Amino acid sequence: MHPRSEGIDLAARSRARRRALQALYAWQLSGSHMNAVIEQFRHEQDMEVADLDYFEDLLHGVEKNVDALDASLRPYLDREVAEVDPIERAALRLAAYELKHRPDVPYRVVINEAIEVTKRFGADHGHSYVNGVLDKLAAELRAVEKRG
Repeated sequence: MHPRSEGIDLAARSRARRRALQALYAWQLSGSHMNAVIEQFRHEQDMEVADLDYFEDLLHGVEKNVDALDASLRPYLDREVAEVDPIERAALRLAAYELKHRPDVPYRVVINEAIEVTKRFGADHGHSYVNGVLDKLAAELRAVEKRG
C-alpha cells in the first residue's frame, strides 16, 4: 500500500502530524467539510515545511474511516469517544488511523508522535491517557510488530 521509503523527511512528517492534529481539532468542532479545513490550513506559512501529502492522507483517512477508528478505540477508553477531550480525541484518531492504515510507520513512532502532540496542545496529563489507550490498541493492531 505505502512502501517503506528511505527518502522520508521525518521532521516534515512530525510537522504534518502537528498540523493535522490542529486541523482535525478544527474539523471536530466546526463540522465543516474536511476539504474546507485542509484548504484553510494549506495557506498557512508553516505548511511549506510540512509533508503536505502526508498531512492530507492523515486527514482524509480519518474522515473516511472515523466510525471504524472510533470503534477500534472504544474498548480502550474509559468514556464515550465524544466525551474524550477534543485534542486527545484528535490525537487518538490520527494515531489509530496510522496504526491501522500506515504499516510503513513503526508503531513506536505513531505512539511517540501522538504523545508529543498531546503534550504540546493538550491538557496536563492528556499524554498519559493517550499513551495508555494507544499502547493497548497497538498490541491489538500491531501484535506481530510489537512482539518482534
